Amino acid sequence: MAAPKKGRRQPGQGRPGRALALILIALVALTGGMFLSGHTTPRLGIDLAGGTSITLQARSEPGQESAVNQTNMNTAVGIIERRVNGLGVSEAEVQTQGTDHIIVNIPKGTNEKQAREQVGTTAQLFFRPVLQLASGEPAPEGSPSPSASGSPDEAEQGDGDKATEGGDKATDGKSGEPEATPTTQGRAASGALKADATPSPSASADGKADPTPSPSASEGGADEALMKKFEALTCTDTKERTAAAEGTKPSEPMVGCGQNSAGQWEKYILGPAAVAGTEIDDASAVIDERTGQWIVTMDFSSKGAEAFSKITSELKTQQPPMNQFGIVLDGEVVSAPSVQTTLSKSAQISGSFTQESSQELANMLSYGALPLSFVEESVTSVTAALGGEQLEAGLIAGGIGLILVIVYLVVYYRGLSLIAIISLLMSAALTYTIMVLLGPAIGFALNLPAVCGAIVAIGITADSFIVFFERVRDEIREGRSLQPAVARGWPRARRTILVSDFVSFLSAAVLFVVTVGKVQGFAFTLGLTTLLDVVVVFFFTKPLLTILARKKFFASGHPWSGLDPKRLGVKPPLRRARRTVPADPKEA
Repeated sequence: MAAPKKGRRQPGQGRPGRALALILIALVALTGGMFLSGHTTPRLGIDLAGGTSITLQARSEPGQESAVNQTNMNTAVGIIERRVNGLGVSEAEVQTQGTDHIIVNIPKGTNEKQAREQVGTTAQLFFRPVLQLASGEPAPEGSPSPSASGSPDEAEQGDGDKATEGGDKATDGKSGEPEATPTTQGRAASGALKADATPSPSASADGKADPTPSPSASEGGADEALMKKFEALTCTDTKERTAAAEGTKPSEPMVGCGQNSAGQWEKYILGPAAVAGTEIDDASAVIDERTGQWIVTMDFSSKGAEAFSKITSELKTQQPPMNQFGIVLDGEVVSAPSVQTTLSKSAQISGSFTQESSQELANMLSYGALPLSFVEESVTSVTAALGGEQLEAGLIAGGIGLILVIVYLVVYYRGLSLIAIISLLMSAALTYTIMVLLGPAIGFALNLPAVCGAIVAIGITADSFIVFFERVRDEIREGRSLQPAVARGWPRARRTILVSDFVSFLSAAVLFVVTVGKVQGFAFTLGLTTLLDVVVVFFFTKPLLTILARKKFFASGHPWSGLDPKRLGVKPPLRRARRTVPADPKEA
């Protein structure tokens, strides 16, 4: 018989030490990342951590009573959900209730105040040309009016708002830095928008500011009633500010308020809506590579690009402040850039933006256009007491199930149960660290259904071990020793495990796609733990059993190893005796 070649391994043996080292390194890296991120516990959903529940009631505009329908309500739910989640609010739940209500649940531990402001800002978003502009704050007696020309005031200078220094301006994103030219406001005009968060009132002939110019100062002007409303408006009064734009149709001029970069209120007379917010395809906050400053980019649809090109071509020929357009959301002017050139498909708004303010504006532009208007009907705080009780009951049930699984493994598999228990602990450690890291990474929050998914995963993981162990036992029953049994049993067990886990993962994926809300948490956790089951079985359980199969305790079939040939019903091989040929009788 030819001697076996040196260095050859039995099929299926591989290098088990490398696989174990790889998964242990991965676990250490995940644990280190968890501590470095400063998050050592998973983020909890509203049912476990508590939070705020906001009830919104839909209201149709005058003459559009049929707008409150299922289609528009579903559209509004999607936009509000994207808007809230765009703020980094994890596990925010948005759903309809009845025919005209939307419930928004915001978990504790997130920026609830900002989310409430965004949720409450549910009116349609429009781009309107500015007709008049003045200070919205009551001026003290004897104090000079703000100047529309010359250098900006101290507050503006402190805010880095001097356009002559290249502060508040924007481009179409295609050309390089445009050549700056002075304007009547003492600011540099660029080849696009000037994101003038602090526009100055227009100047009169004598060079002094006229905070309330006459209607003739604007093209088309504003009627007398609108002017009276404009003059009487005080933007520091919340009720006046809210009531200023009530009942205004998009096709009508309006009065509105907005804050400048110094935090001071400005009041505007705005013309009819030129572009609707629904025509914005995308808006995002990015850093300008040339200046290193935060800017907001906008992309319009083809219809919106045509309308935007038309209005900007008209505004660029006007004198300040009539060369500005107001971005109006819920009757409030969130930004009022000035126009120096015709814009179309894309535009960039720059100014004294911080990362937070630029992302907030981009969020409003992206998700600000709702098909309905909403009022905040109620705001209630949700305690975690009920969820905590349910979680405690769920964990007790999961603990009892885990104990029963371990008892079964110990009684039936004895020594092999040690491999299964260690593998379960490895799977639990990987699941926990990944859930913790997914919190700050993608906003994943653990809720009650997700906990249920993790408990169900115990059975899925234990089932994979049982399939592998039984395949190995079958090989031993056929008369093979342990190491060949592991090598030959693994390919068959691997095929069964992969098919079983694929079915579980497919079910979780379908459930995640077709459901909404908390059920998605169950589906996500079930899918995650199913994938981790494959990783643990391939890179931990199988290599560990391969190594232990070389140990005498398991290889010799010790009664407590779980591989005792007698308990498995293995019959010792029959020894063939030499067949004796009877001698022929000799004749006498």
